[in-house]
Amino acid sequence: MTISDQQLADAGADLGAQLVSRGMTIATAESCTGGWLAKVLTDRAGSSAYVAGGLVTYSNRAKQLLLGVTELTLQQHGAVSEQVVRDMVAGALRATGAEVAVAISGVAGPGGGSAEKPVGTVWFAWGAHCKDTVARHRRFEGDREAVRRQAVMVALQGVSDFLDS
Repeated sequence: MTISDQQLADAGADLGAQLVSRGMTIATAESCTGGWLAKVLTDRAGSSAYVAGGLVTYSNRAKQLLLGVTELTLQQHGAVSEQVVRDMVAGALRATGAEVAVAISGVAGPGGGSAEKPVGTVWFAWGAHCKDTVARHRRFEGDREAVRRQAVMVALQGVSDFLDS
């Protein structure tokens, strides 16, 4: 599936409007997308009304230092796991004071995959102070850019769905 820049911009604008209407701010905690989600959310003027901040925690060490993911969790489950994205959400909420947070960790490729976690495997989590965190994983097809674009779109749509649930 090909996701265009315009589709990402529209989804980011829609989510921004949803956050503003609810008086909420969002934090992003990203690994494989390298800040692309935060970029999409902040491309519009006035986005400081709904974006509290974003953390790009590409390395395991950054996940530990900036988001509080434990070494034990990383050793037991790996960076691309439900447990890690749940911890990333909690860390992003704690670090920024946002009302809602989203986390992404995956294997964008072209290398780095395994039989258990092939290239295209991405874990997501969405959470809020007043609501239980939800985590899901997806497997995307395509090259590195295609995987990352799809991950950003799923993350955006996931926040919207999380807020509506």
